[in-house]
Amino acid sequence: MIPVPDMRQPAALWAHMRHTLDFYAPRARDETGGCFQFFKDDGTIYDRRTRHLVSSTRFVFNHALAWRWFGGPVHDVAHALAFVNQVHAQPQGGYAWVLDWHDGRATVLDGANHCYGLAFVLLANSHATEAGVPGAREGIAATFELMEQHFWEPAHGLYADEATPDWGIGPYRGQNANMHACEAMLAAHAATGESRYLDRALTLATSIAQRQAALAGGLVWEHYNTDWTPDWDYNRDDKTNIFRPWGFQTGHLTEWAKLLLMLDRRLGAAAPGWLVPTARHFFDTAMQRGWDGVHGGLVYGFAPDESWRPPPAGTQSSPRGGHAGLGSGPAPDMKVCDADKYFWVQAESLAAAAWLAVRTGDDAYWAWYDRLWAYAWQHFVDHEHGAWYRILAPDNSKVTDEKSPAGKTDYHTMGACQDVLAALRVQPPARS
Repeated sequence: MIPVPDMRQPAALWAHMRHTLDFYAPRARDETGGCFQFFKDDGTIYDRRTRHLVSSTRFVFNHALAWRWFGGPVHDVAHALAFVNQVHAQPQGGYAWVLDWHDGRATVLDGANHCYGLAFVLLANSHATEAGVPGAREGIAATFELMEQHFWEPAHGLYADEATPDWGIGPYRGQNANMHACEAMLAAHAATGESRYLDRALTLATSIAQRQAALAGGLVWEHYNTDWTPDWDYNRDDKTNIFRPWGFQTGHLTEWAKLLLMLDRRLGAAAPGWLVPTARHFFDTAMQRGWDGVHGGLVYGFAPDESWRPPPAGTQSSPRGGHAGLGSGPAPDMKVCDADKYFWVQAESLAAAAWLAVRTGDDAYWAWYDRLWAYAWQHFVDHEHGAWYRILAPDNSKVTDEKSPAGKTDYHTMGACQDVLAALRVQPPARS
């Protein structure tokens, strides 16, 4: 077993980010455009043509992180962003979800517009703006306006989820796109200083973490009807949709906890008082319900048993610090509905633990941070080739040799390291 470094130390976090970047750096760039997106454990590219919008945008993030912390070349950021803004971008104003890229030409395989995808277009342009890529700041404003025009629902304070290529809005509503939109708004605010992005981040957080959570016993439910009432059965029997999983998602609770604390810091004295206790409630519940006491690690999802019924509409939850219950609704007997272990769940949770430890001064969160790193270091980190394995079975055995299929890119793992550095208030080196 390889000893775990002290991951509270900036040098250890930098070293891990570099180790992960080194997995992608020699092989990800496609000189004909964008980045390759499908890698086996040893780095072998097993699909050279398929390009998913989520991976395309997350590679912009990766290259911007390399620039920010290690002086990586800006032209890598620009190269990845150009593929997003020039190839994924479509004549109708949207961004193709999936492309076939071959001999310098793109064929649209899935032209649907997803708010989740646009959130990452916004995130990519935001990080590219900080790196000084020409046109990226204009990309922030254009993407925000696109989301505003087609997906924003002011009556609900949330974004709709999916549209056809010609912008026919579908009936599904989901929290995941709104969570990543909140993350992207924080990035846009950091890049531009424009208050409208911070205001929108707070609106999204309030809508999901307060109003919508009150409909689910004080936790974050994933799926909703067009009127934003919970859809309790959507994808109940389908584990294949990685962007719309069923159940209470352990990692989304901790990811929201992290975002709420980032908002709290960014807003300062203007921060509403519910942000920190709600972050604690989400994280504490995720650890209570999601930690595998036998094999270690956090499971993917848990769900109320069939005897539970949601609280009446309008019931307000009361998040508390410590090992909180589930608000004012009935306390469900949570059952694990997906015991697999996913890389991003562990990564987002350790970042949230660091933010909570710093914000609250409660060393119990540092204990969770150390426990999560120890588990990930033993089971998820590929110490030979670099990067993290994507998914493990409940007993932590390998289930695939596909380390980085569409959507991964280790944005979550390197982003978690960057988020911990931010929690510790460690600044990147100054750029001349």
